[in-house]
Amino acid sequence: MRVLVLHAHPVAESFNAALHRAAVETLRRAGHEVDDRDLYAESYDPVMSRDERIVHNRAGENTTAIARDVERLKAAEALVFVYPTWWLGMPAMLKGFIDRVFVPGVAFHLTGGLIAPGLTNIRKIAVITTYGGPWWYINLWLLRADRYLIARNIRRLCSPDCGIEWHALYKLDTAPEPARRAFLARVEAAMAKF
Repeated sequence: MRVLVLHAHPVAESFNAALHRAAVETLRRAGHEVDDRDLYAESYDPVMSRDERIVHNRAGENTTAIARDVERLKAAEALVFVYPTWWLGMPAMLKGFIDRVFVPGVAFHLTGGLIAPGLTNIRKIAVITTYGGPWWYINLWLLRADRYLIARNIRRLCSPDCGIEWHALYKLDTAPEPARRAFLARVEAAMAKF
């Protein structure tokens, strides 16, 4: 399977970077063709320009500045997002990538005021993320606020039978080394079966 990995963390020595490396290496060992996008390492520009915004809703015209990004997204059969959850969401680098690349005519089509999926090439999504807070706080008090973008919105733009996996380590800031190693092993096991 062709897997597009989207990673966003500014520190190459971070635990999140270790999760990214483990995911990519395991996917490759499992025989997948991996297109690895480490957005910070690439110095990706997440800022939508004035000109991009003006043509945002004009399918075809809106891909001029992002043609290579669109090509890579359309070539993928699966997406793997690897990022830390900060303030209930993904880093601005990754959100900016989504804002710029998941445009009308690519990620979705507007027909008669309704949204039709444009990423029917995507059959599977995995999210590998970390949280500073405990499970109960993120999932019960905050109602999984960060999941809406990927699990409800992006997934809706994909193949109708698109599956999603969510792998999360909670309380990262105080997680002892054994808990981090166990989560890393869990991610490797999931990517080996992906």
